[in-house]
Amino acid sequence: MTSLKIERDTVKETLVNAVAENKPKVGFVGTTAAAIAEAAHGELPGTTGKHPISAVVGTALTGGRQNAGTKGYLAAYLRQLETNPLRTKMLTAGTLAGAQELIASWLAKDRNKHGNYFTSRVPKMATYGALVSAPLGHFLIWLLQKTFSGRTSLRAKILQILVSNLVIAPIQNTVYLVAMALIAGAKNFHQVRATVKVGFWKVMRVSWITSPICLAFAQKFLPEHTWLPFFNLVSFIIGTYINTITKKKRLAALRKKHFGEGRAPGGPGSTMGRPEDYPPLGPNPPY
Repeated sequence: MTSLKIERDTVKETLVNAVAENKPKVGFVGTTAAAIAEAAHGELPGTTGKHPISAVVGTALTGGRQNAGTKGYLAAYLRQLETNPLRTKMLTAGTLAGAQELIASWLAKDRNKHGNYFTSRVPKMATYGALVSAPLGHFLIWLLQKTFSGRTSLRAKILQILVSNLVIAPIQNTVYLVAMALIAGAKNFHQVRATVKVGFWKVMRVSWITSPICLAFAQKFLPEHTWLPFFNLVSFIIGTYINTITKKKRLAALRKKHFGEGRAPGGPGSTMGRPEDYPPLGPNPPY
């Protein structure tokens, strides 16, 4: 077994050396061959040379040669966040907003008229996240950080939390509620205003509970360019939970409307008659 392993390693090394010597470092094939040879000799940062092909693939997936030896996907993402902040935040917020709607629909068993969880709200939410929420958050967080730049005292941190909750949060939540009203099908200003009026203080209460904790955590442990993605992640978790609960309540209200106050159709005291007298309750109506 030992001799077989030595022979296999010798063949592997011979092939790698041949690739390195004979393949030109131009084009996709040549560049890939050169990268494999580099990884096989342990010259690629963060690799040992034992698995050159997987090392090259992993390096390509995590930001390329310039990120070799760093902490993979997170490092590549943070690098993009520093070099292309707005674009990265837009892609992040759009993905999270669409995923939040899709996951909440799945958890609540909320389907469209075709029986799918991928409702029309998913792309709309993704569009809102990418084109509205991310640019707005990018600007507001930048303004907040610029205002308190270089101020690290306890008083400054407390003041930053107050400004975030009393100025930035109301702006973001108002825009969010307006967007949700439009996505839900609001046709005029009065419907949008009614949605904002009903939901504003409920959303603000959630913000006032979570925002100080998140901001204090970010101040203590996170670099400033990672604040918005961190807030997006927290918002994603909380938003998915609230969205799921809201959908379940909506579906329960629809069932109650169709079947009465918790009574089975056709049961004692029901005014709906026999089940066969009515068509079956179809898929959830679209938003």
